[in-house]
Amino acid sequence: MAWFSSDTVAVMTDQPSPIQAKVLTVSDGVVHGTRQDISGEKLAEALERHGFVVVERAVTADGADNVARVLTALTEGFSGIVVSTGGTGFAPRDQTPEGTRRVIEREAPGLAEAMRLVSPLGRLSRGIVGIRGQAIICNTPGSPTGCVEQIEAIVDVLPHAVKLLADAPTTH
Repeated sequence: MAWFSSDTVAVMTDQPSPIQAKVLTVSDGVVHGTRQDISGEKLAEALERHGFVVVERAVTADGADNVARVLTALTEGFSGIVVSTGGTGFAPRDQTPEGTRRVIEREAPGLAEAMRLVSPLGRLSRGIVGIRGQAIICNTPGSPTGCVEQIEAIVDVLPHAVKLLADAPTTH
């Protein structure tokens, strides 16, 4: 059932509206033009394949300060998910989780744990998942395969989680 008003553009439907997503690539190489952003492309494709609408893609250099600054901007007034790729490993400049911790209000450790369990290499990821306002921030590895595997491990529950953040009616 849909209704329209001449004064406003409003639609009511029984179909759930798609969840918005943003993708952040954290990579010195991509920023400096020495690497192509394959992980960001693959991540956006995977999200769209699962029904999310990717409304923005961004790139930042490695480092906690850079990540915190861009995540703050991406989540300000945003309801949906922000998925980062890169900076979750053991190299000295891999500081995406540290930057993410600076901006989130609450962690969602169960989601991060599920992401790490998808493959043996997943255990090497230090990525976290957390909440800022009505946005869920998910850190994934910088590998094209790893980032897709990890987001696909939780993609089925993310729409429900976003609805809960928005205090929207859900079925439990």
